[in-house]
Amino acid sequence: MGTGKTAGTARSRWARFRWTWPRRIALALVLLLVLPVLTAGIALRLNYAGDPGEDTRTRGRDAIWLGHAWVDGRKGDRDLAAFAAQMEGTGIKDLYVHAGPLEHDGTLPAKRYPKAQWLIDAVHRTLPGIRVQAWLGDVLATEGPDGLRLDSAASRTAVVTSARQILDAGFDGVHFDLEPLHSGDSHYLSLLDDLGELTGTRKAQLSVAAHQIDPVPAAHSILGALIGREKWWSQEFFGEVAGRVDQIAVMSYDSWMPFEGTYGGFVAQQTALALEVTPEDTDLLMGLPFFHENDLGHRDAAETVEAAVRGARLGLARTDRDRTRFGVALYVDFAAREGDWKAYREGWH
Repeated sequence: MGTGKTAGTARSRWARFRWTWPRRIALALVLLLVLPVLTAGIALRLNYAGDPGEDTRTRGRDAIWLGHAWVDGRKGDRDLAAFAAQMEGTGIKDLYVHAGPLEHDGTLPAKRYPKAQWLIDAVHRTLPGIRVQAWLGDVLATEGPDGLRLDSAASRTAVVTSARQILDAGFDGVHFDLEPLHSGDSHYLSLLDDLGELTGTRKAQLSVAAHQIDPVPAAHSILGALIGREKWWSQEFFGEVAGRVDQIAVMSYDSWMPFEGTYGGFVAQQTALALEVTPEDTDLLMGLPFFHENDLGHRDAAETVEAAVRGARLGLARTDRDRTRFGVALYVDFAAREGDWKAYREGWH
């Protein structure tokens, strides 16, 4: 009887062990995944604390992305008058007006911006000192078979020709948003060198929309290895891009942040990382989410204008408080609400 009881007890313990060890491994894996995320979240929330000070407000170098309706005939004088009233008293200096997209071979049909001359003349007349830049973009063939190929010399030459075409049309500069653009792309840097020669000769602005910087070292490489797509740039590559342009606008939204506090801390981190490698003679602009969606990358309740502005000011205060070539960029006019404009004014001016 005693032997049977002992054997039964041993079998019971072994059964419990067999049933619990997979759970223990699963729990360990969950902790390995969750704890770093929780730690990062707490760190970002703490990064959102503090007082940036009153000297971290507008430098009068802000920008706003404007939709295609301004150059295709859907907008007119009345719309411009209303927009001018909205801009009054702000620090907006540059308008990034959508005049593309580029064709996949880098060319740009002139029929895409038939009312550009009206807009340029009207802005220069009613809003003296405001620059009108052509916003050009395209999908890159970096994560799929279709799109613009920057590794093609012919395509890069066509992009430069398109930029020349835009400047001939009267725009004050050209603003490029090419996505998804992988960190370390030497062909992109070569394109910027060629574009810089053109805009420098023409005394025009060259600006770009930039991906976010690795929140932890090599994050872009890790993500690329895991899912075949990249979201961030290395800080080094960001600096290489910033050194080749007049303005660089960080797309500091679609951050995957779940809460307003962590998003604000993320923007503060991004601002500091960007300031560390952006030359003093380049305008650094941090993007503000003037749009309202809820998807994997963007949670409307978290990515607020208030949090982005405060985060940018905190990053500026901690890294380069006296920097003058700094501002914010508002994305995008056609999705903005009155509350976004109010938060921008109250938080930044």
